[in-house]
Amino acid sequence: MRPSPGTAGPGDTDDELVRRAGQGDAAAVQALVARKLRRVLALAERMLGDPAEAEDVAQETFFRAWRHAPRWRPGAAKFDTWLHRVTLNLCYDRLRRRREKTVADPPETPDPGPGPDRGLMAQAVGERVRLALQGLPERQREAVVLCHYQELGNIEAAALMGVSVEALESLLSRGRRALRVALADLAELD
Repeated sequence: MRPSPGTAGPGDTDDELVRRAGQGDAAAVQALVARKLRRVLALAERMLGDPAEAEDVAQETFFRAWRHAPRWRPGAAKFDTWLHRVTLNLCYDRLRRRREKTVADPPETPDPGPGPDRGLMAQAVGERVRLALQGLPERQREAVVLCHYQELGNIEAAALMGVSVEALESLLSRGRRALRVALADLAELD
């Protein structure tokens, strides 16, 4: 049984929800956001290293999705793949703008400090991993984020990046090797 307009069920496909969102169905929009927001935010935050910027990217990603929804053609591409590509493109735009800015003094940032429910060591390790990930070249970081954090398969990640599976595997190998070197001292803590 198919949900009536104004409701969305867990059995609705992404294509069905996008079609309905393009017709102005608010429940379909809510269902898509509920399904996709966590992964879009995670991708943007890992690419940018800034949660506030990631939220802005996620908002712009979904704004573009709703604007594009009336013209969506099922079967042309998977909606999830298209959404990841839009998110990555927005991240790259922001990364390019960062490189273009020259700042005399780096801005002061507040000390994030450990949360009451997390140990100091876990936060330090997480920060080291984040910084090591940010230190990778963009394409290697993209490959690592898509495969390890977004849990995409090599074939899907390669298609999303517009490279062959072999090229993706090479990027992953170089990225992992660089992360191992950057985080070698953490292995001693185990």
